[in-house]
Amino acid sequence: MDTISSRIKEVTPSLTLAITAQAKAMVAQGEEVYALAGGEPEVDTPSHIKEAAIQALHEGRTKYTPAGGIPELRTALSKKLNDDNHLGYDPKQICVTAGAKMACFNAILAIVEEGDEVIIPSPYWVSYPEMVRMAGGVPVIVETTEQTGWKMTAEQFEAAMTPATKMVIINTPGNPTGAVYTRQELEAIGEVALSEDIMILSDEIYEKLIYGDAEHVSIASLSSDLYDITITVNGFSKCYSMTGWRLGYTAACEPVAEAINNIQNHSVSNATTFAQYGALAALEGDQSFIEDLRGEYDVKRQFVLARLKEIPNIRVLEPNGAFYFFVHTGQMGLKSMNLCDKLLSRYKVAAVPGIAFGYEEGVRLSYCTTLDILNEGLSRFEQFCREH
Repeated sequence: MDTISSRIKEVTPSLTLAITAQAKAMVAQGEEVYALAGGEPEVDTPSHIKEAAIQALHEGRTKYTPAGGIPELRTALSKKLNDDNHLGYDPKQICVTAGAKMACFNAILAIVEEGDEVIIPSPYWVSYPEMVRMAGGVPVIVETTEQTGWKMTAEQFEAAMTPATKMVIINTPGNPTGAVYTRQELEAIGEVALSEDIMILSDEIYEKLIYGDAEHVSIASLSSDLYDITITVNGFSKCYSMTGWRLGYTAACEPVAEAINNIQNHSVSNATTFAQYGALAALEGDQSFIEDLRGEYDVKRQFVLARLKEIPNIRVLEPNGAFYFFVHTGQMGLKSMNLCDKLLSRYKVAAVPGIAFGYEEGVRLSYCTTLDILNEGLSRFEQFCREH
């Protein structure tokens, strides 16, 4: 009997998680693997954040919370959004979720109906199209290029729109390319979205990991009209090294915020209670951890860029945010999945194939690991490129 829904049959597994799991399995068997595939900081969560969660456990904070999160955390997030992003959200407009991934999914579920189109620039984070499909929508992929800095232009956005377009997803700084949209680029995209009343999902999970002269701009802050059509998504995973805590959040105009809150009411009820107290400590405590982490990643970013520029048969743009390089490998004549399989099995280097991000001629390398692993991993990657 065929019991699986056709909608779910169309969903493909996450290649990033699959490759990370494969690399970990090889390590468990005693093999030495140079993991350049992961998307999480290698450092531990700051101790004061862990202590706050432990204290919450000891104090019996193990019961249900309001669906949108504990009031103290929503208030702190309201302040953070005002101070950092120039966004004025009442705490009731914020919903704390089980990770920024769930925040994105809630936002899509709240807006997208059967057959609605969602415009997604590629290379894209692997889960966006699958989330749209699970909501019954149709992902419309707009291919970006190195010439546009791996960013969708307003002209491309407008050309991709149809009467069925309901939402556009903007991820800045971006995964997998590290691209950062400028204020002017966001203003132009926002103007197009406003012309047809298209909702914007702005995924800003990497906002604190930005380098050089690049500036992070929240598109909802550019005008009151854009504020009304934007759902801002963020979380604690990347900048506070809290990936396993599963804590993210959405901020939106009141009708959308209420819809997201209702979704959460009937799905997970609330994000883990004692973990929310850890998130509160993250926001209210010493922020120097973030700057130290950003500085460390900037050193690694420059190290990797210098190494990659010496390798033949590839091209690379300098990323301005996040902790990835998207390497163009089209000159090697290999499908990205085949390339990564050979790289892992023969050279013990884990990377993510570009096809996972909707772009066949590339691979994603992560630099959120130690310099020793980066150095050896890149040496092996160079050997692979020279031999192919």
